[in-house]
Amino acid sequence: MNKIKLMSHLVAGYPTDELSLTAARSLIKGGADILEIQLPFSDPSADGPAIQTACTKVLERGYRTSDGLAFISQIHKEFPDTVIYLMSYGSLIYTPGVENFCKKAAEAGVKGMIIPDLPFDFDEGLTAACKANGMINIPVAAPSMSAERLHKLAHAGFPYIYAALRVGITGTDTKIDSDTLSFLNKVSEGGSKVYGGFGISNGEQAKALAGSVEAIVAGSAFVRIISENQDDGSKLAEKVEAKARELSGLN
Repeated sequence: MNKIKLMSHLVAGYPTDELSLTAARSLIKGGADILEIQLPFSDPSADGPAIQTACTKVLERGYRTSDGLAFISQIHKEFPDTVIYLMSYGSLIYTPGVENFCKKAAEAGVKGMIIPDLPFDFDEGLTAACKANGMINIPVAAPSMSAERLHKLAHAGFPYIYAALRVGITGTDTKIDSDTLSFLNKVSEGGSKVYGGFGISNGEQAKALAGSVEAIVAGSAFVRIISENQDDGSKLAEKVEAKARELSGLN
């Protein structure tokens, strides 16, 4: 079995700074090629209960954007060859100024930005600010988009597009069927490479998806493991690594 390229999602600072770092190390050890690190946000509209709860818990202890960027910087220094993407929401980027934020993110080691609530054609200057700082903006495509709008995004020249595999929030199970694969074909028809995620939690789903995407994306599956094992760091590390290995096709 060939290794499946894996982008794994992690909430910065959850449940603690130390355990968050433990989880990041375990994801990379288990085969994660890309870390999608989410800066906690108070109203994460695309996220399911597991990630929403994680964000709330981190914010309750006074976690700030600067803490998240320091966390990213630490991981980047330890694993300079692992690609890091920053995921968050528009107001967090817009408030300090898009250009200013992108500069700080790039300095921390971020290679790309995933901001689901900034549409690709009204992005408040995000694509340009990413480019100016050596990063890429990765817009999100959803099955709810009109055919015309999806076609426009697919042909807009983005190197990568994040394809949300179904409508709604992350964390509930996703069935990979002919409709899913047809949607992915439309997203990639303009030449962009596609990251596919939302509800990917087991090796069977990963295998079904792998041939149609540049990398599979998994998030809530890891956040749940972290939540369930936060009282035992070594068990948390072991289970996160095992899940990453399963999704990467290494088991």
